[in-house]
Amino acid sequence: MDYSTCTGRKTLPRDRILTITLNRPPMNPIHYELHEELSRVWYLVQVDHESDVVILTGAGETFSAGGDIPMMQKRIDDPELFNRKNLEMKQMIFGLLDLEKPVIARINGDCIGRGATLALMCDIMIAVDTARFCDPHVKMGYVAGDGGAVIWPQLIGYAKAKEYLLTGDMLDAVEAERIGLINHAVPRDQLDAKVNTLAEKLARGSNKAIKWTKTSMNIPLRQLAHSMMDASLAYEALTNIGPDHQEAVTAFQEKRKPDFRGR
Repeated sequence: MDYSTCTGRKTLPRDRILTITLNRPPMNPIHYELHEELSRVWYLVQVDHESDVVILTGAGETFSAGGDIPMMQKRIDDPELFNRKNLEMKQMIFGLLDLEKPVIARINGDCIGRGATLALMCDIMIAVDTARFCDPHVKMGYVAGDGGAVIWPQLIGYAKAKEYLLTGDMLDAVEAERIGLINHAVPRDQLDAKVNTLAEKLARGSNKAIKWTKTSMNIPLRQLAHSMMDASLAYEALTNIGPDHQEAVTAFQEKRKPDFRGR
């Protein structure tokens, strides 16, 4: 599997481990092309008969900074583009949740917005202890419609999830591990060893037992995502054409704080 911005490689055949890398350093934003690639990559992985375990990571020292500001402006200027990208967003999330193979998120740095949603939808999350997590949709005048409202409450409960999603505040990996948002926070020099040990353990396990156990556990999460995403993306579409979102995008480009008017 070889994409311009989303790349894959296999380790030794006996390990049957596939690594997918968000490859647009230094920040690995989910820009126009990567958005489309991620909408179909999980379906390709499902039928890749040479792999049993998947590692998702980012190039460099950032996992993903999330949404791409230029693409946000394009979607403001052309709301129909937002509708097309919404379909890709659903495919991105549903494809990941439908994938039978276990997915380990190797979180090598900051994990923001849509990048955080992708990482948290994985099965096991292992982060470098200096990584930071947040879903800053509201800080961009946006509804958290792309899956954050689905997954954060399932991992840390509604009270904590509401605090972080309604404020867009950031937390570090150590705190994320403490509250159950991720599985492990480790020093950078231990990240690869931790991820690879677990990936190899899964790859050498009973493949059918592991993948169908995952599939069974994901049934309620898949049902929840299907029941929520149409509405949450519709609300996000409404904020996409609102003045507050344009103000946030303009403020970001001008390197100042947005002046929201509640519109």
